[in-house]
Amino acid sequence: MEELVDRVVGNVGIERPIAERAVGIILDFLATEGPVDKVQALLGRLPGAAEAIASARAEGGGGSFAGASGIMGVGSRLMSAGLDMGEIQGVTRELIAYARDKAGDHDVNAIVDAIPGLSQFI
Repeated sequence: MEELVDRVVGNVGIERPIAERAVGIILDFLATEGPVDKVQALLGRLPGAAEAIASARAEGGGGSFAGASGIMGVGSRLMSAGLDMGEIQGVTRELIAYARDKAGDHDVNAIVDAIPGLSQFI
């Protein structure tokens, strides 16, 4: 995750602790909302992904936030982590681009296509 977090910090311009938390929250969202087989295959190609998800869940808000689930729930979690909408979109784009580098377009596109509303953030 170091490489991804470095990329997020450099390209989105947010502080490292916020970038780490945001990456964990988004990966947790993908693991919760995406097709299990595709997401597990992706996470297996991203060293440190399981730890990032565990950290995000330990901080609270796993799954849904204040009754919101799906894209609205993850958006609420990310805003609570200190991100604005532009930063949320930037982190999401960086994470998806990184995932495509590691796992290929086909598998990542299958995940994005399976989660309602995700494509508007990338």
